[in-house]
Amino acid sequence: MKAIPDQVHVATAQYGTWLSYGGSARVLLAIVLLAAAAGVAYAAIRLPLPVGPAWPSRTARKVRVLTWSLSVAVLLVCVAVDVKHELDEHLFHASPPADPITPVTFVAAGITFVIILIAGSASGGRTALASAAIGAMAAPMIFEFPFDLIVMTRTYPPVPPDPAAWRVLFFAPLFLVEVTTLALLTLSPMVRLSRTALFSFALMLGIFSVWGLFGFAYPSSALPFTLNVASKLVAFAAALSLFLPQRAAVEAPAAGNSRPGLPG
Repeated sequence: MKAIPDQVHVATAQYGTWLSYGGSARVLLAIVLLAAAAGVAYAAIRLPLPVGPAWPSRTARKVRVLTWSLSVAVLLVCVAVDVKHELDEHLFHASPPADPITPVTFVAAGITFVIILIAGSASGGRTALASAAIGAMAAPMIFEFPFDLIVMTRTYPPVPPDPAAWRVLFFAPLFLVEVTTLALLTLSPMVRLSRTALFSFALMLGIFSVWGLFGFAYPSSALPFTLNVASKLVAFAAALSLFLPQRAAVEAPAAGNSRPGLPG
């Protein structure tokens, strides 16, 4: 009986937008993620927390907002170019893979926005509103940044004629958006890095590790769907814990080290 090439098995069995890990690769992925989770948990124990980021100057705040805006614009352009090329290459199908996670993300972002808005009401309406918007945007990025690092080399289907170049075209601006969005957290006077935030992030990486052990598969079946949703909700919990009041926050700030509300 004639052997069937491995790529045929992949093509017929693949469902989703990235390929699963298999064999020793998934074991290595699980070990690396578990080690990262342990490192973050150790930092949560050892670091003197909670602590807030240094309050940036007016110029630095403007630069961060401008950089974030430009990165979003660049990503949109790159996505448009990528989509057009994939359409020209007939890579889109009439029945694309279902996306069961996006509704969870939007619901969690809405709940995060409302909770931060209520928690920040004592800081003033404008500060609370801006902080809630920043938190709702940054929360999914806590999940997406390590997630994209894991799946970026396994996106499916490969885009000809140079799959690596097309991956760079998409992921380079995406990573820039993720980093600049997380940098916006320094613009909120409510933000404090806490043990809860680090432990939550460590738990997310731990769930990633279990997901990796099962191949980090696309959430088209019960187990990867559950692990995807659980890790994403923990990421939102980590983001929320950055904004919720900490016990150390009741102490009077040192002279010259106050963090004012968002300026006009």
